Amino acid sequence: MHVIDHGKGQPKSRGEVNVLSESARIARGNITDLAKLNVSNHDAVIFPGGFGAAKNLSTFAIDGKDCNVIKEVERVLKDFHKARKPIRLCCISPVLAAKVLLGVDVTVGHKEEEGGKWPYAGTTQAITALGAKHTVKEKNKVVTTPAFMCETNIAVRDVLKLSGK
Repeated sequence: MHVIDHGKGQPKSRGEVNVLSESARIARGNITDLAKLNVSNHDAVIFPGGFGAAKNLSTFAIDGKDCNVIKEVERVLKDFHKARKPIRLCCISPVLAAKVLLGVDVTVGHKEEEGGKWPYAGTTQAITALGAKHTVKEKNKVVTTPAFMCETNIAVRDVLKLSGK
């Protein structure tokens, strides 16, 4: 959506960032366009959270419950869900599944603000408005956790156990 200078915590005035190039830089590895992902070649899919999921993989940051999810993300989520393979979503990325997997159970944190600890409580209402159920459990191998949104740990090992690997 826009480029952020994370050192200053504000948008940059100019320049674009290529998501594939940035992903390769961060992962220090070979990155492939999501359009080429085939569910049969993978044991699980993991979507990290952060504003990228809310601004680039979807329009949730702007549109809330009326958001759109980019078509390749939607296809991948539906393909993995249909194949009953593990899907791992953390932080804000569970809204992606809430939007495209009808009736899915997800979690992004608490339902109430809790004295400043959970300033994103409104997200749970958006998830419910999307037709998903907000709980803290997994169903159909969709594993979600709140991460940064609610000061918790990320347990990637749990999703790998679901794949049987």
